[in-house]
Amino acid sequence: MSSARIPFGQRLRQWTGAGAFATPDGDVLPVRLGATRLASTGTAPMRAQGFDQPLLWVTVALLLWGLVMVYSASIALPENPRFAQYTPTYFLLRHSLWLMIAFTGALLAFQIPLATWEKLAPWLFVASLVLLALVLVPGVGKKVYGARRWISLGPLSFQPSELVKFTVLLYAANYMVRKMDVKERFLRAVLPMSLAVAVVGVLLLAEPDMGAFLVIAVIAMGILFLGGVNARMFFLIVAVLLVAFGTMIATSEFRRERIFAYLDPWSAENALAKGYQLTHSLIAIGRGEIFGVGLGGSVEKLNWLPEAHTDFLFAVIGEEFGLVGVVLVIGLFLWMVRRMMYIGRQAIALDRVFAGLVAQGVAVWMGFQAFINMGVNLGALPTKGLTLPLMSYGGSAILINLIAIAVVLKVDQENRTLMQAGRV
Repeated sequence: MSSARIPFGQRLRQWTGAGAFATPDGDVLPVRLGATRLASTGTAPMRAQGFDQPLLWVTVALLLWGLVMVYSASIALPENPRFAQYTPTYFLLRHSLWLMIAFTGALLAFQIPLATWEKLAPWLFVASLVLLALVLVPGVGKKVYGARRWISLGPLSFQPSELVKFTVLLYAANYMVRKMDVKERFLRAVLPMSLAVAVVGVLLLAEPDMGAFLVIAVIAMGILFLGGVNARMFFLIVAVLLVAFGTMIATSEFRRERIFAYLDPWSAENALAKGYQLTHSLIAIGRGEIFGVGLGGSVEKLNWLPEAHTDFLFAVIGEEFGLVGVVLVIGLFLWMVRRMMYIGRQAIALDRVFAGLVAQGVAVWMGFQAFINMGVNLGALPTKGLTLPLMSYGGSAILINLIAIAVVLKVDQENRTLMQAGRV
Protein backbone atom coordinates (compact mmCIF):
# COMPACT_ATOMS: atom_id res chain seq x y z
CA MET A 1 0.00 0.00 0.00
CA SER A 2 1.42 3.39 -0.94
CA SER A 3 1.36 6.30 1.46
CA ALA A 4 -1.11 8.15 -0.80
CA ARG A 5 -3.80 5.50 -0.18
CA ILE A 6 -3.66 5.76 3.61
CA PRO A 7 -6.85 7.48 4.89
CA PHE A 8 -6.34 11.06 5.99
CA GLY A 9 -7.49 10.42 9.58
CA GLN A 10 -5.12 7.51 9.95
CA ARG A 11 -2.22 9.56 8.55
CA LEU A 12 -3.09 12.45 10.89
CA ARG A 13 -2.99 10.10 13.92
CA GLN A 14 0.32 8.78 12.64
CA TRP A 15 2.06 12.16 12.69
CA THR A 16 0.41 13.65 15.80
CA GLY A 17 1.90 11.01 18.09
CA ALA A 18 -1.07 8.67 18.58
CA GLY A 19 1.27 5.68 18.91
CA ALA A 20 3.60 3.74 16.69
CA PHE A 21 2.38 2.96 13.18
CA ALA A 22 3.80 1.32 10.12
CA THR A 23 2.38 0.56 6.71
CA PRO A 24 2.36 -3.12 5.74
CA ASP A 25 5.16 -2.69 3.23
CA GLY A 26 7.33 -0.78 5.76
CA ASP A 27 7.00 2.54 3.93
CA VAL A 28 6.98 4.59 7.14
CA LEU A 29 7.78 3.50 10.70
CA PRO A 30 7.64 6.32 13.24
CA VAL A 31 8.43 5.39 16.84
CA ARG A 32 6.75 7.68 19.35
CA LEU A 33 6.45 8.27 23.07
CA GLY A 34 3.44 10.45 23.84
CA ALA A 35 3.48 13.29 21.36
CA THR A 36 7.25 13.20 20.75
CA ARG A 37 8.52 11.56 17.59
CA LEU A 38 11.74 9.77 18.47
CA ALA A 39 12.76 8.72 14.99
CA SER A 40 11.32 7.67 11.68
CA THR A 41 12.47 5.62 8.78
CA GLY A 42 11.39 6.15 5.23
CA THR A 43 12.33 4.71 1.90
CA ALA A 44 15.52 6.83 1.83
CA PRO A 45 18.43 5.56 3.98
CA MET A 46 19.25 7.51 7.16
CA ARG A 47 22.68 8.42 8.45
CA ALA A 48 23.44 7.15 11.93
CA GLN A 49 24.96 9.48 14.51
CA GLY A 50 26.32 6.45 16.35
CA PHE A 51 25.29 7.46 19.87
CA ASP A 52 24.05 10.41 21.91
CA GLN A 53 26.92 12.87 21.56
CA PRO A 54 25.42 15.63 23.78
CA LEU A 55 25.21 13.12 26.66
CA LEU A 56 28.87 12.24 26.09
CA TRP A 57 29.98 15.88 26.10
CA VAL A 58 27.98 16.74 29.23
CA THR A 59 29.67 13.78 30.94
CA VAL A 60 33.10 14.96 29.77
CA ALA A 61 32.33 18.51 30.98
CA LEU A 62 31.43 17.25 34.47
CA LEU A 63 34.55 15.07 34.58
CA LEU A 64 36.90 17.88 33.55
CA TRP A 65 35.27 20.38 35.89
CA GLY A 66 35.53 17.79 38.65
CA LEU A 67 39.24 17.27 37.89
CA VAL A 68 39.90 21.01 38.22
CA MET A 69 37.91 21.21 41.46
CA VAL A 70 39.61 18.16 42.97
CA TYR A 71 42.95 19.90 42.41
CA SER A 72 41.64 23.17 43.78
CA ALA A 73 40.12 21.51 46.88
CA SER A 74 43.13 19.30 47.66
CA ILE A 75 46.08 21.59 46.90
CA ALA A 76 46.33 22.76 50.53
CA LEU A 77 45.95 19.32 52.14
CA PRO A 78 49.74 18.77 52.60
CA GLU A 79 49.62 21.58 55.17
CA ASN A 80 47.60 19.20 57.35
CA PRO A 81 49.92 16.94 59.42
CA ARG A 82 47.81 13.94 58.40
CA PHE A 83 48.67 14.55 54.72
CA ALA A 84 52.16 15.97 55.28
CA GLN A 85 53.80 13.22 53.21
CA TYR A 86 51.74 14.12 50.12
CA THR A 87 52.61 16.68 47.45
CA PRO A 88 50.13 19.40 46.40
CA THR A 89 49.47 17.46 43.17
CA TYR A 90 49.06 14.04 44.82
CA PHE A 91 45.26 13.84 44.52
CA LEU A 92 45.29 15.50 41.09
CA LEU A 93 47.67 12.86 39.69
CA ARG A 94 45.77 9.95 41.25
CA HIS A 95 42.44 11.31 40.03
CA SER A 96 43.90 11.74 36.52
CA LEU A 97 45.17 8.14 36.60
CA TRP A 98 41.75 6.86 37.59
CA LEU A 99 40.15 8.93 34.82
CA MET A 100 42.39 7.22 32.26
CA ILE A 101 41.54 3.80 33.70
CA ALA A 102 37.85 4.74 33.71
CA PHE A 103 37.88 5.91 30.08
CA THR A 104 39.52 2.61 29.09
CA GLY A 105 36.91 0.64 31.03
CA ALA A 106 34.11 2.68 29.48
CA LEU A 107 35.42 2.06 25.95
CA LEU A 108 35.52 -1.68 26.62
CA ALA A 109 32.04 -1.64 28.17
CA PHE A 110 30.68 0.22 25.12
CA GLN A 111 31.73 -2.72 22.90
CA ILE A 112 29.53 -5.18 24.82
CA PRO A 113 25.96 -5.63 23.47
CA LEU A 114 23.09 -5.26 25.92
CA ALA A 115 22.14 -8.89 25.27
CA THR A 116 25.48 -9.93 26.76
CA TRP A 117 25.00 -7.71 29.80
CA GLU A 118 21.58 -9.33 30.27
CA LYS A 119 23.06 -12.84 30.23
CA LEU A 120 25.88 -11.89 32.60
CA ALA A 121 23.74 -9.88 35.04
CA PRO A 122 23.12 -12.66 37.66
CA TRP A 123 26.76 -13.78 37.60
CA LEU A 124 28.09 -10.23 37.93
CA PHE A 125 25.78 -9.71 40.88
CA VAL A 126 27.07 -12.85 42.61
CA ALA A 127 30.69 -11.86 41.90
CA SER A 128 30.12 -8.42 43.43
CA LEU A 129 28.63 -10.04 46.55
CA VAL A 130 31.78 -12.13 46.89
CA LEU A 131 33.92 -8.98 46.69
CA LEU A 132 31.65 -7.30 49.22
CA ALA A 133 32.19 -10.20 51.61
CA LEU A 134 35.97 -10.19 51.03
CA VAL A 135 36.14 -6.59 52.24
CA LEU A 136 35.13 -7.81 55.71
CA VAL A 137 37.99 -10.32 55.87
CA PRO A 138 40.88 -8.96 58.01
CA GLY A 139 44.01 -8.58 55.93
CA VAL A 140 41.98 -8.27 52.69
CA GLY A 141 39.76 -5.30 53.44
CA LYS A 142 41.43 -1.95 54.07
CA LYS A 143 40.20 -0.04 57.12
CA VAL A 144 39.93 3.77 56.98
CA TYR A 145 38.28 5.95 59.65
CA GLY A 146 36.85 2.85 61.32
CA ALA A 147 35.13 1.57 58.15
CA ARG A 148 36.32 -1.44 56.16
CA ARG A 149 35.22 -0.64 52.58
CA TRP A 150 38.26 -0.99 50.31
CA ILE A 151 40.39 -3.75 48.80
CA SER A 152 44.02 -2.77 48.17
CA LEU A 153 45.30 -3.25 44.62
CA GLY A 154 48.92 -2.23 44.99
CA PRO A 155 49.11 1.57 44.92
CA LEU A 156 45.35 1.83 44.27
CA SER A 157 42.28 0.80 46.25
CA PHE A 158 38.96 -0.52 44.96
CA GLN A 159 35.60 -0.05 46.68
CA PRO A 160 33.27 -3.03 45.94
CA SER A 161 30.17 -1.13 47.07
CA GLU A 162 30.48 1.05 43.95
CA LEU A 163 30.50 -2.06 41.77
CA VAL A 164 27.47 -3.43 43.62
CA LYS A 165 25.45 -0.34 42.64
CA PHE A 166 26.00 -1.26 38.98
CA THR A 167 25.49 -5.02 39.34
CA VAL A 168 22.31 -4.59 41.41
CA LEU A 169 21.00 -2.35 38.63
CA LEU A 170 21.75 -4.99 35.98
CA TYR A 171 20.34 -7.79 38.12
CA ALA A 172 17.13 -5.89 38.94
CA ALA A 173 16.53 -5.09 35.26
CA ASN A 174 17.18 -8.72 34.29
CA TYR A 175 14.95 -9.90 37.14
CA MET A 176 12.02 -7.71 36.05
CA VAL A 177 12.26 -9.02 32.48
CA ARG A 178 12.19 -12.61 33.74
CA LYS A 179 9.31 -11.92 36.15
CA MET A 180 7.25 -9.75 33.81
CA ASP A 181 4.40 -12.26 33.68
CA VAL A 182 4.07 -12.44 37.50
CA LYS A 183 4.88 -8.84 38.41
CA GLU A 184 1.47 -8.42 40.08
CA ARG A 185 2.18 -11.21 42.60
CA PHE A 186 4.20 -10.23 45.67
CA LEU A 187 5.65 -13.60 46.66
CA ARG A 188 6.90 -14.46 43.18
CA ALA A 189 7.82 -11.00 41.86
CA VAL A 190 8.92 -8.75 44.71
CA LEU A 191 9.98 -10.95 47.62
CA PRO A 192 13.01 -12.63 45.92
CA MET A 193 14.38 -9.24 44.81
CA SER A 194 13.82 -7.85 48.31
CA LEU A 195 15.80 -10.72 49.80
CA ALA A 196 18.69 -10.07 47.37
CA VAL A 197 18.78 -6.39 48.40
CA ALA A 198 18.59 -7.45 52.07
CA VAL A 199 21.71 -9.62 51.64
CA VAL A 200 23.52 -6.63 50.11
CA GLY A 201 22.30 -4.49 52.99
CA VAL A 202 23.65 -6.86 55.65
CA LEU A 203 27.10 -6.88 54.02
CA LEU A 204 27.16 -3.10 53.56
CA LEU A 205 26.02 -2.35 57.11
CA ALA A 206 28.77 -4.63 58.41
CA GLU A 207 31.40 -2.30 56.83
CA PRO A 208 29.48 0.01 57.73
CA ASP A 209 28.26 1.93 54.65
CA MET A 210 24.65 2.99 55.11
CA GLY A 211 24.90 5.59 52.34
CA ALA A 212 25.74 3.01 49.67
CA PHE A 213 22.92 0.76 50.94
CA LEU A 214 20.48 3.67 50.67
CA VAL A 215 21.48 4.30 47.03
CA ILE A 216 21.28 0.58 46.16
CA ALA A 217 17.85 0.25 47.76
CA VAL A 218 16.58 3.25 45.76
CA ILE A 219 18.04 1.83 42.51
CA ALA A 220 16.28 -1.51 43.09
CA MET A 221 13.00 0.18 44.05
CA GLY A 222 13.21 2.50 41.05
CA ILE A 223 13.63 -0.39 38.61
CA LEU A 224 10.77 -2.33 40.23
CA PHE A 225 8.55 0.74 39.88
CA LEU A 226 9.61 1.44 36.28
CA GLY A 227 9.20 -2.25 35.47
CA GLY A 228 5.51 -2.04 36.33
CA VAL A 229 5.25 -3.58 39.80
CA ASN A 230 1.83 -3.14 41.39
CA ALA A 231 1.58 0.25 43.11
CA ARG A 232 0.36 -1.24 46.41
CA MET A 233 3.32 -3.61 46.53
CA PHE A 234 5.69 -0.75 45.68
CA PHE A 235 4.43 1.42 48.53
CA LEU A 236 4.61 -1.58 50.86
CA ILE A 237 8.31 -1.94 49.97
CA VAL A 238 8.83 1.80 50.58
CA ALA A 239 7.17 1.52 53.99
CA VAL A 240 9.32 -1.48 54.94
CA LEU A 241 12.51 0.34 53.89
CA LEU A 242 11.54 3.47 55.82
CA VAL A 243 10.94 1.38 58.94
CA ALA A 244 14.25 -0.43 58.38
CA PHE A 245 16.28 2.78 57.98
CA GLY A 246 14.45 4.36 60.92
CA THR A 247 15.35 1.36 63.07
CA MET A 248 19.01 1.56 61.99
CA ILE A 249 19.15 5.20 63.02
CA ALA A 250 17.29 4.65 66.30
CA THR A 251 19.54 1.76 67.36
CA SER A 252 22.83 3.43 66.41
CA GLU A 253 24.19 6.16 68.69
CA PHE A 254 26.50 7.78 66.14
CA ARG A 255 23.70 7.90 63.55
CA ARG A 256 21.36 9.52 66.07
CA GLU A 257 24.04 12.09 66.86
CA ARG A 258 24.30 12.94 63.15
CA ILE A 259 20.55 13.51 62.95
CA PHE A 260 20.57 15.76 66.04
CA ALA A 261 23.58 17.65 64.68
CA TYR A 262 21.75 18.16 61.37
CA LEU A 263 18.74 19.60 63.20
CA ASP A 264 20.87 22.10 65.15
CA PRO A 265 24.39 22.28 63.66
CA TRP A 266 25.21 25.70 65.13
CA SER A 267 24.71 24.76 68.77
CA ALA A 268 27.76 24.84 71.06
CA GLU A 269 27.53 21.07 71.43
CA ASN A 270 27.45 20.31 67.68
CA ALA A 271 29.38 23.11 65.96
CA LEU A 272 32.77 21.60 66.82
CA ALA A 273 31.60 17.96 66.78
CA LYS A 274 29.08 16.16 64.56
CA GLY A 275 27.90 19.43 63.00
CA TYR A 276 31.40 20.66 62.11
CA GLN A 277 31.35 19.56 58.45
CA LEU A 278 27.87 20.93 57.87
CA THR A 279 28.57 24.33 59.42
CA HIS A 280 31.75 24.83 57.39
CA SER A 281 29.97 23.63 54.23
CA LEU A 282 27.30 26.28 54.79
CA ILE A 283 29.97 28.91 55.47
CA ALA A 284 31.69 28.00 52.18
CA ILE A 285 28.50 28.24 50.15
CA GLY A 286 27.54 31.47 51.90
CA ARG A 287 30.90 33.05 51.07
CA GLY A 288 30.37 32.32 47.39
CA GLU A 289 27.27 34.51 47.17
CA ILE A 290 26.21 35.02 43.51
CA PHE A 291 29.39 34.76 41.44
CA GLY A 292 31.82 33.15 43.90
CA VAL A 293 35.25 34.19 45.12
CA GLY A 294 36.98 32.85 42.01
CA LEU A 295 38.69 29.59 41.11
CA GLY A 296 41.32 28.77 43.74
CA GLY A 297 40.06 31.46 46.13
CA SER A 298 38.26 29.19 48.60
CA VAL A 299 39.18 29.68 52.25
CA GLU A 300 37.24 26.71 53.63
CA LYS A 301 39.34 24.24 51.62
CA LEU A 302 42.40 25.42 53.61
CA ASN A 303 41.92 22.58 56.11
CA TRP A 304 38.74 24.05 57.59
CA LEU A 305 36.25 21.91 55.67
CA PRO A 306 36.98 18.15 56.06
CA GLU A 307 36.80 15.97 52.93
CA ALA A 308 36.60 19.04 50.69
CA HIS A 309 37.84 17.03 47.68
CA THR A 310 35.37 14.16 48.16
CA ASP A 311 32.02 14.43 49.99
CA PHE A 312 32.03 18.24 50.19
CA LEU A 313 33.39 19.17 46.78
CA PHE A 314 30.03 20.77 45.96
CA ALA A 315 30.55 23.26 48.82
CA VAL A 316 33.92 24.31 47.35
CA ILE A 317 32.21 24.76 43.96
CA GLY A 318 29.64 26.97 45.70
CA GLU A 319 32.36 29.05 47.35
CA GLU A 320 34.52 29.51 44.23
CA PHE A 321 31.75 29.78 41.60
CA GLY A 322 28.86 31.03 43.71
CA LEU A 323 25.19 30.53 43.01
CA VAL A 324 25.92 30.54 39.27
CA GLY A 325 28.21 27.51 39.60
CA VAL A 326 25.78 25.67 41.89
CA VAL A 327 22.89 26.19 39.48
CA LEU A 328 25.04 25.12 36.52
CA VAL A 329 26.06 21.86 38.20
CA ILE A 330 22.45 21.13 39.15
CA GLY A 331 21.34 21.94 35.60
CA LEU A 332 23.92 19.60 34.06
CA PHE A 333 22.82 16.71 36.27
CA LEU A 334 19.13 17.40 35.59
CA TRP A 335 19.79 17.39 31.84
CA MET A 336 21.79 14.17 32.11
CA VAL A 337 19.09 12.36 34.10
CA ARG A 338 16.35 13.54 31.74
CA ARG A 339 18.37 12.40 28.72
CA MET A 340 19.00 8.95 30.18
CA MET A 341 15.31 8.53 31.01
CA TYR A 342 14.49 9.52 27.43
CA ILE A 343 16.90 6.90 26.04
CA GLY A 344 15.36 4.30 28.36
CA ARG A 345 11.80 5.12 27.24
CA GLN A 346 12.95 4.92 23.66
CA ALA A 347 14.36 1.42 24.22
CA ILE A 348 11.16 0.24 25.90
CA ALA A 349 9.14 1.63 22.97
CA LEU A 350 11.30 -0.59 20.75
CA ASP A 351 10.40 -3.60 22.95
CA ARG A 352 13.85 -3.69 24.56
CA VAL A 353 12.72 -3.78 28.17
CA PHE A 354 16.03 -4.81 29.75
CA ALA A 355 17.98 -2.11 27.91
CA GLY A 356 15.35 0.50 28.78
CA LEU A 357 15.30 -0.39 32.48
CA VAL A 358 19.12 -0.30 32.61
CA ALA A 359 19.24 3.20 31.10
CA GLN A 360 16.51 4.47 33.42
CA GLY A 361 18.16 2.74 36.38
CA VAL A 362 21.42 4.59 35.70
CA ALA A 363 19.41 7.83 35.59
CA VAL A 364 17.84 7.03 38.99
CA TRP A 365 21.27 6.19 40.40
CA MET A 366 23.06 9.32 39.17
CA GLY A 367 20.16 11.60 39.96
CA PHE A 368 19.50 10.28 43.46
CA GLN A 369 23.15 10.19 44.55
CA ALA A 370 23.75 13.70 43.20
CA PHE A 371 20.58 14.86 44.99
CA ILE A 372 21.76 13.38 48.31
CA ASN A 373 25.26 14.86 47.99
CA MET A 374 23.97 18.32 47.07
CA GLY A 375 21.33 18.16 49.82
CA VAL A 376 23.98 17.33 52.43
CA ASN A 377 26.26 20.14 51.25
CA LEU A 378 23.38 22.63 51.33
CA GLY A 379 22.21 21.53 54.78
CA ALA A 380 18.91 20.18 53.45
CA LEU A 381 19.74 16.57 54.40
CA PRO A 382 21.68 14.91 57.24
CA THR A 383 25.39 14.36 56.64
CA LYS A 384 26.00 11.15 54.69
CA GLY A 385 29.21 9.88 53.14
CA LEU A 386 28.21 9.97 49.47
CA THR A 387 30.31 11.57 46.75
CA LEU A 388 29.11 13.75 43.89
CA PRO A 389 29.01 11.45 40.82
CA LEU A 390 31.61 12.15 38.11
CA MET A 391 33.11 15.07 40.02
CA SER A 392 34.32 14.08 43.51
CA TYR A 393 37.67 12.42 44.10
CA GLY A 394 37.29 8.63 44.19
CA GLY A 395 38.69 6.19 41.66
CA SER A 396 36.22 3.31 42.10
CA ALA A 397 33.23 5.62 41.77
CA ILE A 398 34.61 7.32 38.64
CA LEU A 399 35.36 3.94 37.02
CA ILE A 400 31.92 2.44 37.68
CA ASN A 401 30.07 5.67 36.84
CA LEU A 402 31.75 5.89 33.43
CA ILE A 403 31.09 2.21 32.70
CA ALA A 404 27.41 2.74 33.55
CA ILE A 405 27.18 5.79 31.26
CA ALA A 406 28.95 3.84 28.49
CA VAL A 407 26.24 1.18 28.78
CA VAL A 408 23.57 3.89 28.43
CA LEU A 409 25.33 5.18 25.29
CA LYS A 410 25.34 1.60 23.99
CA VAL A 411 21.59 1.41 24.60
CA ASP A 412 21.17 4.57 22.54
CA GLN A 413 23.39 3.23 19.74
CA GLU A 414 21.36 0.02 19.54
CA ASN A 415 18.13 2.04 19.54
CA ARG A 416 19.36 4.04 16.55
CA THR A 417 20.40 0.86 14.74
CA LEU A 418 16.97 -0.70 15.25
CA MET A 419 15.18 2.45 14.13
CA GLN A 420 17.07 2.24 10.87
CA ALA A 421 15.81 -1.32 10.34
CA GLY A 422 19.23 -2.65 11.28
CA ARG A 423 20.29 -5.42 13.58
CA VAL A 424 21.74 -5.28 17.11
